[in-house]
Amino acid sequence: MRQLIFGIAALIVFGGCALLLQGDDVLLVPQPDGDFWQISGDPDLGKYTKPKQQPVDFGVWQAADGTWQLWSCVRGTAAPGKTRLFYRWEGRQLTDKDWQPMGIAMEAEPNFGETQGGLQAPYVMKHQGDEYLMFYGDWEHICLAKSADGKTFARQLMPDGKSGMFTEGIGNNTRDPMVLRIGDLFHLYYTAYPNRMGSDYVRTSKDLKNWSNSKVVAFGGSAGTNAYSAECPFVYFHKGSGYYYLFRTQRYGENSQSSIYRSKDPTDFGVENDKYLVGTMPYAAPEIVEYQGETYIAALLPSLKGIQIAKLKFVPR
Repeated sequence: MRQLIFGIAALIVFGGCALLLQGDDVLLVPQPDGDFWQISGDPDLGKYTKPKQQPVDFGVWQAADGTWQLWSCVRGTAAPGKTRLFYRWEGRQLTDKDWQPMGIAMEAEPNFGETQGGLQAPYVMKHQGDEYLMFYGDWEHICLAKSADGKTFARQLMPDGKSGMFTEGIGNNTRDPMVLRIGDLFHLYYTAYPNRMGSDYVRTSKDLKNWSNSKVVAFGGSAGTNAYSAECPFVYFHKGSGYYYLFRTQRYGENSQSSIYRSKDPTDFGVENDKYLVGTMPYAAPEIVEYQGETYIAALLPSLKGIQIAKLKFVPR
């Protein structure tokens, strides 16, 4: 065994296999465990269908009846305004291929303050046993909808009669929410681009109604500072190591890239530095799903014409 010391990190070499340790921790990085299988394709939107439409940012969850639900923001459609809407697929098993198309699930409601055609990135979590919460963007705000069955959702309007809970400012495209409960606090992560500079944010709440001020959790570094350098933030808690992993997308399509960060602090993944960067993966908009003791990763197809899933494992780097 040879041990090379670099500051607070150590590189331990066992017969040609190198493990990077930070303090006493082996550095684990996520990677697909086997091949991906495709669960959705390019949907038929009827009068809204256009050849160049793309199903992009999405959410995957299990409904009350045990079926699996996939809702995706489809962009570049013939829908008015920003061209985006939510489309739904349903699968009997998470591991099934080619889930059944179920039709358009939701469109923006300008009467509730939403930007026409501006729906973005649905994320669904189960809450208090029998309630499903959907967080989504309306182009300018983060919004909330609820469901009893995990299939049909009703907007939750704020005291002003609008669906928007909060924003990083009109014109900054506040979007791409996901929520992680840590102790008694819900951590809602999302992105926006003030001054056309993409950042990832978090707000916390105990009741899902009253939210803290925002805090930037990731910005800049090698991932860049342009408007799209901090897309689709997804934070996953790896129980085995006690670390939080942030997946942050920079590019979509054939050259997809998401940067991966690892931190003990779920509110700090590096601002203007790569202190917590552990690698990249060639997938866009990744979402992590745990089911029956297995961990899965869902991501966009490189063609941007569907969504795929694979098992996920964490391995020493």
